[in-house]
Amino acid sequence: MSFFPKIVFQYEVEEYLTKVFRNNELITALGTQEAEKKYQSLLSHLSHPPAFTTVRVNTHLASVKHVKKLLFEEIQKQFKGLCVPVLEHPKLQDVLLIPVIGPRRDLKKHASEVIVGAQCGYAVLRGAHVYVPGIVSTSRFVKAGDLVSVYSDIEGKCKRGAKEFDGVKVFLGNGISELSRSEIFSSNGQLKGLGVRMIEPVYLSPSFDNVLPSHLFLQNLPSVVVSHILNPQPGEKILDMCAAPGGKTTHLAALMHDQGEVIAMDKIANKIKKIKQNAELLQLNCIKAFCYDGTKALSVEKREDKQEGPPFLPESFDRILLDAPCSGMGQRPNMVYSSTLKEVTSYQPLQRKLFTVAVKLLKPGGVLVYSTCTITLSENEEQVAWALKTFPCLQLHPQER
Repeated sequence: MSFFPKIVFQYEVEEYLTKVFRNNELITALGTQEAEKKYQSLLSHLSHPPAFTTVRVNTHLASVKHVKKLLFEEIQKQFKGLCVPVLEHPKLQDVLLIPVIGPRRDLKKHASEVIVGAQCGYAVLRGAHVYVPGIVSTSRFVKAGDLVSVYSDIEGKCKRGAKEFDGVKVFLGNGISELSRSEIFSSNGQLKGLGVRMIEPVYLSPSFDNVLPSHLFLQNLPSVVVSHILNPQPGEKILDMCAAPGGKTTHLAALMHDQGEVIAMDKIANKIKKIKQNAELLQLNCIKAFCYDGTKALSVEKREDKQEGPPFLPESFDRILLDAPCSGMGQRPNMVYSSTLKEVTSYQPLQRKLFTVAVKLLKPGGVLVYSTCTITLSENEEQVAWALKTFPCLQLHPQER
């Protein structure tokens, strides 16, 4: 199978979403056929990459014009003569857009195959090469230098090291194997380098591996919009409650011209380490990252010590970003979503706990932005309605970007 027409959900999740998106209010507003068309279109779009690759310029170090010129030169090297433009976003002044070419349906498939896992497959669809940890199996006689066709095992049913796979797989394009089969599978999973260099991907999108690393941050457009909506100002104290891997954190610091204080929290230590690495790479000094559970970030009593980290006293922050843990159904591309209905519906209580803490940590007159990367009403519109009812001090403001 070359392309999935739409994302495939676990049965109970599909049934759950169907009820929501075919509810009486939506049908009344749009009509039965239009509501169904809208729902199916959503599922189809989720299975394909966005039309543009979005990169955020680190304006703390360089101008957008300068980085645009450098990026254009780099992309021309990668695409070998194919002129692909680098566009400035019409409203977000620190965003550059590169059109994604595809899907290309005329690519010849080779007899030698490489099967990769779903997450690796999604990265390839966004412009990445294939690295050894993502490879699940290869054809029997694959050697270094061979032309191979790369497929994604989207259901996770291919056994590691298999010499052939006849299950559901999606064609990702063609590449050149950098290693032999024996080299790939004799390392017991320890090898981390490049496995297949993609030369004919189904979706032609630039690779950003080590491309202008201190000047660019590869980031989905909605994630960039969130920081602009929060609109942090120089000198303010900002909280990013669920901050990893640090894209929004570093964006907030750049928008503040690295003047003020951005507190980043996440309860996983390795993710905090990544935030600190990103801050150092982008040369942003106002970021302070802490390994801490956001639901426990509110101090119940005044502390006598001078410790700058969490927990914090009420009304400590000028602005708060709550990019909450969620079911992640809005991530693109996504061809199969395997979480159970129990997992999907488990996020709302956690989000409300975080929301409650965020409201108490916000200064009077401050700004709180709540965001997710999912499509469910229960994690988005229902949460906003609950918050406005639960906290009369909150006022809903329109999103202007």
